[in-house]
Amino acid sequence: MVLKKRWIGKPLPSRQEAERLKNQLNSGIIEAVLLLQRGITTVEEAKYYFNPSLLTLHDPFLMKNMEKAVSRLHQAISSHEKILIYGDYDVDGTTAVSIMYKYLSSFYPHVRYYVPDRFSEGYGISKDGVDFAEKNGISLIIALDCGIKEIENAEYSRSLGIDMIICDHHNPGNNIPNAYAVLNPKQADCPYPYKELSGCGVGFKLIQAYENQYNTNFDIFSLLDYVAVSIASDIVPMTGENRALCFLGLEKLNTLPSIPFQAMLNILKPGHKMDVNDLVFLIGPRLNASGRISHASITVEFLISKTIAEAGKFFQEINTNNTERQDIDLHTLEEAKMMIDNDESLKNAKTTVLFHPGWHKGVIGIVASRLIDYYYRPTILLTETDGQLTGSARSIPGFDLYSALEKCREYLDKFGGHQFAAGLSLDKNMLDLFRNRFEQVVSESITDEMLIPMVEYDLELRPEHISLNLIDIVEKFAPFGPENMKPRFVLRKMKCAEEPRIVGNNHLRFAIRCNGSRISCIAFGMGDLLKKISKYEFDICFYIEKNIWNGNTYIQLNIKDIHIVQ
Repeated sequence: MVLKKRWIGKPLPSRQEAERLKNQLNSGIIEAVLLLQRGITTVEEAKYYFNPSLLTLHDPFLMKNMEKAVSRLHQAISSHEKILIYGDYDVDGTTAVSIMYKYLSSFYPHVRYYVPDRFSEGYGISKDGVDFAEKNGISLIIALDCGIKEIENAEYSRSLGIDMIICDHHNPGNNIPNAYAVLNPKQADCPYPYKELSGCGVGFKLIQAYENQYNTNFDIFSLLDYVAVSIASDIVPMTGENRALCFLGLEKLNTLPSIPFQAMLNILKPGHKMDVNDLVFLIGPRLNASGRISHASITVEFLISKTIAEAGKFFQEINTNNTERQDIDLHTLEEAKMMIDNDESLKNAKTTVLFHPGWHKGVIGIVASRLIDYYYRPTILLTETDGQLTGSARSIPGFDLYSALEKCREYLDKFGGHQFAAGLSLDKNMLDLFRNRFEQVVSESITDEMLIPMVEYDLELRPEHISLNLIDIVEKFAPFGPENMKPRFVLRKMKCAEEPRIVGNNHLRFAIRCNGSRISCIAFGMGDLLKKISKYEFDICFYIEKNIWNGNTYIQLNIKDIHIVQ
């Protein structure tokens, strides 16, 4: 089922504004417009945007409680206290644990790490984790990518005489945990100038601050490929400091990757230049897989490996877990689609809330995201663990999922996340009440237009704009991610320059003519439009890319959507 999509053009700057920036930068008009659409309005901002460097990173001591956190960490090291690095089981959490462990263990022996079990402990700082710390004589816990809502377990830790430094990036609740120090730029009174760091990014700022203060001679920028993977995989905005960190991390990954990534890429893509897509679709899912299928400590062991041989051994296990995860994903997706398609009330609802006691807790978030591709509405998948329902929720652009869950909180035992994704748990007896209330809340606030998939594009072009130079302009805007997506363009009233054909698994291959040149196009999964584009004019929304074949470089349009003009 291919959903009809609406195309929304980004607001355009005035011609006068675009001409001003174009002249100041000595650039083309398209480059100037793309910059202005991304909020870049001056030459200085453009220089910062196009030339990220270590010098553009913010002073970590601007973050609230950073001096306090660094002081407590130094006290622990000076007093030979045992330190526990505690982190979440996803990519952001495991990369955060790994960089903190690599850094501290390089000069300090009394450091261990702990990653909770997704199935027995769940997300966040668990009581089991605090008990582990007490049992092992730990007096300082550094919590990464979690903790901002752990009021009870932070208090429990304090009652046992264990101090806690929380490094988190999720939205705080009304109360902040009573930890020794809480580092989170999203705290209302935190003056840190950039608010959208990943969890690993917040951990990196603590490392940066400690190194600035005490100079252990560790090259902290050797950790940036880990930070880049966390930024891309956790889908945080690719703006400001995140974009600079990701740019620098990709540079490291492509020149001198850390040993684990080197081992991984030697197997997966030897000699291939990595970009954000590779971080999101190649590296990220593999690092996530162990936490979903077995235990995320396998991922951490891989990420802190000191030799290619050691990393290779752990990577084999990670890859096996990923293959198993893919099989479970596919099976769960088919089951979920069948449940919806066989139930008229579910088909016609404005939300999807599905429960199956046998679903694997580790994959339901992925499947919830994939269901949105088919049904395009706020989606929650739930499974059963020890008599409790736990689930993952995913939203669609423009709809605040977190706010909707807040309005259903009377039926929930626990929930957390942000406007696009969340986790939740509830009593089995509350399922129907919650499902009905969630449908009601969403129905009252979502519009019919929001339930039509949206394709946002940057600019409508003319055929003469299609050139290799345009590809060079687009590539300057990388790395891409939320709030800095790869530019999409539109061409109107195109015709096929030759007979279109279907290739692979229902993919559409055709060509159009621009400036007398034949331009190749690929439209994945759109084979059903073969007859229509043969017969009618059509509009296309696309990315422009390079296609290198037999040593020659060609233009290819990667089609995201087609509207038939009749």
